[in-house]
Amino acid sequence: MFPFLYLASQSPRRQELLKQMGVQFEMLLPQPGEDTEAIEIPMPHEKARAYVERVTLAKSTVALERWKKAGLPWAPILCADTTVSMPEHPAGEILGKPKDAADALRILKMLSGKTHQVLTAVAITTSPEIKPLYLVQVSEVEFAPLTTEQMQAYIASGEPFGKAGAYGIQGLGGALIPSIKGSYSGIMGLPIYETTQLLARAQVSHL
Repeated sequence: MFPFLYLASQSPRRQELLKQMGVQFEMLLPQPGEDTEAIEIPMPHEKARAYVERVTLAKSTVALERWKKAGLPWAPILCADTTVSMPEHPAGEILGKPKDAADALRILKMLSGKTHQVLTAVAITTSPEIKPLYLVQVSEVEFAPLTTEQMQAYIASGEPFGKAGAYGIQGLGGALIPSIKGSYSGIMGLPIYETTQLLARAQVSHL
């Protein structure tokens, strides 16, 4: 069993969830000059599931190279990516992180009063020579109907920025969601149940 893993994610929510699972981890963060944002640009007409799989596996490849350059002792490397999706929406089904307040308002208007999907892909590189183990967890999230004033007040809180779909379920955004079908932790960014299954297969120590 490996006593720890490397987490190649800057998300504080993923760190919190790994701690909740009893997983010891060390950060494997981007080095100066790495263009991590380019990986997350959707391809034309790309479907949400294909997108999160591609991005997570690309992150895994980059993280493995980062580990090689750092000369660190080996331990499995965990990468993840979360996207919000409105399947078959004419504007495109992938709702990424808002660029600014106007973009956040556009996204929230799309979500208001509708049910959308949140997809989180998780990958664990178990050996430098083997392709990562990975899975995709999908949840359905019902969003309450919101007035423009409610959306603008939420945007003014600053919470929508840096989050796919322009909201955070673990924060103020939780008050905008009447119901979910799936994994609450998956919507946060790391589905605990599914990740535990991967950790067992990767022989990483956890509770």
